[in-house]
Amino acid sequence: MNTFFRKLKIIWQDKALRKRILVVLSLLVVFRLLAAIPIPGVDATRLAGFLQNNQFFGILNLFSGGGLSTLSLVMLGVGPYITASIIMQILTMMVPSLKAMYHEEGEAGRKKFGQYSRILAVPLAILQGFSLMLVLARQGILTFNGPMDFATNLLVVVAGSLFLMWLGEVMSEYGISNGLSMIIFAGIVASLPQHIGQFAFTFTIAQLPQILIFAFLGLLLIFGVVLVTEAERPIPVTYARQARGGVQTSGGVSTYIPLRVNQAGVIPIIFALSILMIPQLVGNVLSLSANGTMQNIAQALIGFTQSVWPYSIVYFILVVAFTYFYTAITFDPKQMAENLQKSGAFIPGIRPGQSTEEYLGRVVTRITLVGALFLGLIAVIPLIVRATTGITAIALGGTAMLIVVSVVLDLLKRIDAQISMHEY
Repeated sequence: MNTFFRKLKIIWQDKALRKRILVVLSLLVVFRLLAAIPIPGVDATRLAGFLQNNQFFGILNLFSGGGLSTLSLVMLGVGPYITASIIMQILTMMVPSLKAMYHEEGEAGRKKFGQYSRILAVPLAILQGFSLMLVLARQGILTFNGPMDFATNLLVVVAGSLFLMWLGEVMSEYGISNGLSMIIFAGIVASLPQHIGQFAFTFTIAQLPQILIFAFLGLLLIFGVVLVTEAERPIPVTYARQARGGVQTSGGVSTYIPLRVNQAGVIPIIFALSILMIPQLVGNVLSLSANGTMQNIAQALIGFTQSVWPYSIVYFILVVAFTYFYTAITFDPKQMAENLQKSGAFIPGIRPGQSTEEYLGRVVTRITLVGALFLGLIAVIPLIVRATTGITAIALGGTAMLIVVSVVLDLLKRIDAQISMHEY
């Protein structure tokens, strides 16, 4: 406790650190104000019932930072930009020039790469906004007085998403943590008072055993998230001793490379949700057709998204697959083996070059399996809980828990790093 108050004192006394934290808090206030302003034509009662009974849109609301729950000006959240970033990462595996730009051109290349992601986010925001508004209008949640009204609302929500993208980047540059993660985190935390109030209003003493079980499972889940998020597989590395001028020697130092068990973070879950959004949107569009075949296809697609077990199985498989895919993008065993060889380092018992590359590839494949299975379980736990108990556990489910815990851990690490610099 003394350490905690000592750190708070250092944060308040350090002008630069205090300014960074105030910047984050100020921008989050702006975000929450925008998230409270709905677009015109919203039926709030129908919207609440729709989100409560639709597991997919309930989860999608997490990644909009809570903006979808009120159909606010920022209802799309940072989803289009995140999807654009993922698509650009995938393209690095297929386009050599993009791979060279991202991995070899340094900071200038990454800035150009980020600019391409921002440009791609614009058509994705238009497509996602158009699809969502079409679906919500079909459900009677949104009403429009004509095509111009629809186009105006579409322009507003796309502009809101792009503004959040800019807000997140400002937060990352002048704040203390990743801005996009903080926006999603703030949306999840902001929904807690509403859910606690609903729970308190409907609480009965007969629910106490069930509540204690869920509290225990929640603590167990937090422990698992922290354990897997912080878990690392150390790869021992030794630097060969080098002689210079026949007298001076350098090297001979032993260290290790920390390979994270969950290198992909929550990106596979976000990308899986983007893919699973397609059947829902296509089904709602086809349901507008008068053709019987199209109506049958629409009912099959919508039925898939509303059937818990088939949906959960496909969701789990996609999360596992995308975990491996994203890890392959972000971790290159060949490049790491080449860098070790160039710096005169080697893994004890493993030959430099091709053997090192194969060894690193095998280790990453094995530890990624643990992270992939964990992410898959975290993703489907809310759906399974809802299917077996009837309790809506989406907003406080495993995905939300993973995001909240990961952001808090990252924030604490960054603050500790700033405090260490202050003390030195």
